[in-house]
Amino acid sequence: MPYRAPIEEYQFIFDNVVGFDQVTATDRFSEASGDVATAIVTEAGRMCEEVLSPLQREGDLHPAHLDNGVVRTSPGFDAGYRAIAEGGWVSISADPEYGGMGLPMTLATAVNEMMSAACLSLQLSPLMTQGQIEALEHHASDEIKALYLPKLVSGEWCGTMNLTEAQAGSDVGALRSRAEPNGDGTYAITGQKIYISWGDNDFSENVCHLVLARLPDAPKGTKGISLFMVPKLIPDADGTPGERNALKVVSLEHKMGLHGSPTCVMSYEGATGWLVGEENDGMRAMFTMMNNARLGVGGQGIGVAEGAYQTALAYAQDRTQGRSPIEGGTGTILDHADVRRMLLGMKADVFAARSIGLACAVAIDMETATGAKDWSARAALLTPIAKAFGTDVGVEVANTGVQVHGGMGFIEETGAAQYVRDVRVTTIYEGTNGIQSMDLVARKMADGGEAMNALLDEVEEQAEGARGNLPDLAEPVWQASETLREAVDWMAGQSDLNERFAGSVPFLRAFGRVLGGHYHLAAAIAEGGKGRRSDLARFYIERLLPEHLGLCAHATAGASGLYSLGFEDFAA
Repeated sequence: MPYRAPIEEYQFIFDNVVGFDQVTATDRFSEASGDVATAIVTEAGRMCEEVLSPLQREGDLHPAHLDNGVVRTSPGFDAGYRAIAEGGWVSISADPEYGGMGLPMTLATAVNEMMSAACLSLQLSPLMTQGQIEALEHHASDEIKALYLPKLVSGEWCGTMNLTEAQAGSDVGALRSRAEPNGDGTYAITGQKIYISWGDNDFSENVCHLVLARLPDAPKGTKGISLFMVPKLIPDADGTPGERNALKVVSLEHKMGLHGSPTCVMSYEGATGWLVGEENDGMRAMFTMMNNARLGVGGQGIGVAEGAYQTALAYAQDRTQGRSPIEGGTGTILDHADVRRMLLGMKADVFAARSIGLACAVAIDMETATGAKDWSARAALLTPIAKAFGTDVGVEVANTGVQVHGGMGFIEETGAAQYVRDVRVTTIYEGTNGIQSMDLVARKMADGGEAMNALLDEVEEQAEGARGNLPDLAEPVWQASETLREAVDWMAGQSDLNERFAGSVPFLRAFGRVLGGHYHLAAAIAEGGKGRRSDLARFYIERLLPEHLGLCAHATAGASGLYSLGFEDFAA
């Protein structure tokens, strides 16, 4: 089924749910007014529908492959990438000084989500470049910025991040790649990296790798890691790619999904690199890129969920099966209660996750525009929730989409299974969702839960205001917020982090559930409690929001029950 960009949905959320008007009221983003935002999202949506969506199946059926050391991409991906680059969609939020649009992250998030829905395999490439652009803007020298940013912003060059090694996955500090000074301001980078998304391609002039490596005599662990720019082709002073660097793609991974996206094993053999940021401070610079990518990956999950929902809905509207249980029904499976339950659950969760992601983007924009600490804390708090909840929803909605199709969902020709295979990795890369939840209950609670309680204050304030007109929706949201607040207090009271970690995943999920109720309530308020959005809010609040009770109970159960079994008991 062709993808349809949900332009009206983004506009409604901007105007009524996440407070995008706060962003456009700032001097920094005053030009991104309602008409401009609508035009941007509409044009990007058209490109996704007409150019990217037809590539979805091409990438799955005709994967990227390695041909004598050269990565050959899926049919049509070169034209698809050109449409992204020439439209300026790589650099929508990049600094105008280097050719970027300088638009809010909120708009970039919506555009990235649409590209993910249309063709996730290809969208991964500009997402990596966007993260690299942000890292260079914040941490690179003026010389590196001047040389690399215009090319990355224009899309002439692509960017990657190189963290993972065979023995150093989540434990990045265990990496062994090394950087030896060459005596001329450059470094010789040696080592092997794995799981490098879009480590090479055949449609851009150059591929620029940000590589983590260790200098001689550097401290052990993450405190001794530095970051280096290592281009595939070494550019001259004018930015013209020249001699090939001493790096290569060793192999491409054979993956469950995302077949159109080449995931590379990269080998650096004394490759020439340039230091980005300070020595031994590479993780701070890389985290800038990773945080950008974490919101983007949450958007990937939401985008895939949107695509899976549209595909499942189209099938349900066409498939006849059994006798209709309702008078005046359509005669299709859309008449059946359980199919309706599945589709409504898919649609309600997409709205909840999308609103959380866009609220996170609004917080990032407000932090950028104002520098206010409260907005910085809000952006930091929402990032792991947006990433984990967004990708969990992506997996669940895609899986439910297969179920809506019934037996045909298991048949590859329908395309329903591809969404499941493609989205599954989003809960793993850019920090597994378990790591996101641990971050939420550790670093994001270093303030004793102050930022979390401030957000819950807003949830309850909105619910209080709606009690008069929408008591059936407002009261459950208020009560859920209070239950979650108790879980926040419990987490903040645990000095042993392992007690928090034991329940961190259900805690993050509970936070996502409650925020989803908050944003659905906002939609119902905007609609006056009558209409399709209000009906969807009622479905979410009555049927999905109650999950928070079990999640909070799990979150506060502590760690002892996880260690009651001995090692030998697991196999018994």
